[in-house]
Amino acid sequence: MTSRLVASSTSSTAASSPSIPYNVDKSSPSRNDSFLPLPAAAMAHALKALNFDENPRAYGPYDSPYSRSIPSTAPGSPRIPPLRQNSGSHTPRTRPHATTLNIPGMTRSRVSPDGRIPERDVAAKLVIIMVGLPARGKSYITKKIQRYLSWQQHNSRIFNVGNRRRIAAGVVNKTNTPPTSAPHDAPTRAATILLNGHQAPNIVDDNEPTKLDLNGPISAKAQEKIDQSAKFFDPKNEAAAKLREQVALDTLDELLDYLLHNGGSVGILDATNSTIQRRTLLVDHIKQREPKLGILFIESICHDENLLEANMRLKLSGPDYKDKDPAQSLEDFKKRVKAYESAYEPLGKYEEEHDLQYIQMIDVGRKIVHHRLKGFLSSGIASYLTTFNLSPRQIWMTRHGQSVDNQLHKLGGDSELTERGHCYGQALYNFITQKRKEWLIEQKNKVAKSTFPPLPGDHTPPYPELNQELDDKNFCVWTSMLKRSIETAEYFDADDDYDVKQWEMLNELNAGTFEGMTYEEIAQKYPEEYQRRSRDKLQYIYPGVGGEGYLQVISRLRDMVREIERITDHVLIISHRSVCRVLMAYFMDLTREDIADLDVPLGMLYAIEPKPYGIEFHAYKYNEEQGWFDELPNYKPQRTTDRNN
Repeated sequence: MTSRLVASSTSSTAASSPSIPYNVDKSSPSRNDSFLPLPAAAMAHALKALNFDENPRAYGPYDSPYSRSIPSTAPGSPRIPPLRQNSGSHTPRTRPHATTLNIPGMTRSRVSPDGRIPERDVAAKLVIIMVGLPARGKSYITKKIQRYLSWQQHNSRIFNVGNRRRIAAGVVNKTNTPPTSAPHDAPTRAATILLNGHQAPNIVDDNEPTKLDLNGPISAKAQEKIDQSAKFFDPKNEAAAKLREQVALDTLDELLDYLLHNGGSVGILDATNSTIQRRTLLVDHIKQREPKLGILFIESICHDENLLEANMRLKLSGPDYKDKDPAQSLEDFKKRVKAYESAYEPLGKYEEEHDLQYIQMIDVGRKIVHHRLKGFLSSGIASYLTTFNLSPRQIWMTRHGQSVDNQLHKLGGDSELTERGHCYGQALYNFITQKRKEWLIEQKNKVAKSTFPPLPGDHTPPYPELNQELDDKNFCVWTSMLKRSIETAEYFDADDDYDVKQWEMLNELNAGTFEGMTYEEIAQKYPEEYQRRSRDKLQYIYPGVGGEGYLQVISRLRDMVREIERITDHVLIISHRSVCRVLMAYFMDLTREDIADLDVPLGMLYAIEPKPYGIEFHAYKYNEEQGWFDELPNYKPQRTTDRNN
C-alpha cells in the first residue's frame, strides 16, 4: 500500500511540488504518513535530479522551481479602466443615492469633489419650516441657524414670508427687499391678483382695492382694506388669510427653486405657520415639487415672561412698527398675538402620526424636544440649538503677542514670544481687566433704567435675563497649546480671578512640509504649490504630514463654536491668525470668499457682545507706546494686502 502511494505521488511531480518519503519518528501520534516537508539535503537532491539550476542561491534553498520568473520582452497587457454601471445588472438605478454625511473639506466623492451636498442628492437637502407665535424668537433662531450652516460651507438662505407679505400689501418698498431667484416674483403675483381681480375667490372679495402700488405708499382706501395692524391677522378675516396663504406658497416656491435649481442645500421658511392646515398645505406643496426633499419643522415656544417681554420690546423696532409710538405699537402687537393664539395649533400628534421630523425649542434652548430626526443636517441643527443662551456676556478675541518666528516671517512653528510680545500680554491683561469693570457698571445701569412697557421714544430692547447676579460672572481665558499663545496669557494665569485653559483645537493651521518656511521661500522652491494656494486659499491644503487648510480648521472649531455659544461667562480667546479668521467669519457672518483673506494682524483685539437681536462689535488696536488699546470706530472687516499677515 505504501509503495503504491509513493509511486502515485512521484508520478504527479509535473503538476505539483515533489513529496519524497524520509524517516520520521514513528512514535509521534500526530504524524501518520510519510508525506512531510523535505529537509534541505533531500530538497537539493530532488532539484538536481530534475535538472534544475544547482546554484541554490538563485532562488533560495527551499523555493519551488515554479516560483522562478522568466524575463519577457513582450509588451504588458493594456489597462482597461472600468466602465460605470449598476452593481449586478444593467438595469437603471431605481433607488435614490445614499445621503450620508457631507462635510466640505473632510469628505469628497465623484459627484462632490469639495464635499458639499451634490445636486443629485436632493434627499440630503433640507427645507426648514419655522412654527410659532409672534415674538417667540423665530427670526433670531433662523438667522443663527443660517449663519452656522453657511459658516460650515453649506449653501443656505432665509425666505421670510413677513417681508413678502409687506411688499404685497404695499407697506414697504419692493426695491429694498432681497432679490428673488424665482422666475416670477411672488409678491408681484399676489399683488397682481389683487390689482386685476384674477382668481378673486381664492384671495380677495369684490370689495378689495382696485390699486396696489408696490413702489410706494398705498392709497388711503387700500390702507383701509389691507391694514397691517392686528385686524389683518384675525383668522376671521378670510380675505387677509387667503392673501397670507398665497404669499406663503409663492415664497415657498422661491425657496424650492433655490434648492432644486440654484445650488442651495438648506432653505429656511420664516413664518408663523401656526395651524395644521397651513403646515399640511406647505408639506403637500413641497412633495408635489420634489418628494425626496427633507422637511424639518422647528417650533419656538416661550413660557418665560421676561423673555416674552424682551421679544415684544424688540418687535417695536421692526418694520411693522418703525417710527410709531411704542406704547400704542405694543398694544397693537399684543392684539396681533392674541389673534394668532385663537387658532394656534402646536406641533405634536399630527406630525408624529404622519412621520414628520420636528424640533421644539422652549425658552430659547432651555428645553429641546426632538421627533424622528433624519439626516446629518437635522441632527447637527438640533445639537446646535441646545447651545443657545441669551445671557449678557462678552467674547474677546486676539492673536498672541509677537513671537520670534513672527520677526522672521516663518510659518507655524512653536517659538517663544519676543520682549515686545511679553509687553503685549501685559497690556492685554490690564486693558481687559479695566473693560471688565466698565462692562459690569454699564450693565447694572441698564438694568436700573429699564422700563416695561417702554416709554415713548424708547426702542432699545433689553436682555431678557434681567434678574441674574452679574457680579458672579466668570471670565475664561482660552489659549492654544503653542508657547506664544500660552505666554501671552501669563498675566491672566497669575490672577486667580481668571480661569485659563489651553485648547489643542485653537492651534494654528498646520503648514505640513512648509512649517518653518517663509512665503518667499515657498514661492521660490515650490512655485506650483504657491500658485495653487493663491488661486483658492479656502480649499487649499498644505502638503505633507499633518498639513491642513481652512476647511479643516473650520471642522475642528465646530465644537469650539458650540461651546462659545453655550457658556454664560465672559471669554477671551488668544490664538492665531487662521483660527481668528475662522471664528471672526462665524460671528460676523462673512462669506466663504472672505475667510482666508480676512485682515487679522498682530495687535488687534476684537470684542463681540451677543444681543437678542444679533451682536455688538468693537475693534481695538494696540498702542505700543502707551501700552494700551485704542478703539477703532466704525471698524469693518477687510481683506489683507500683506501675504505675511
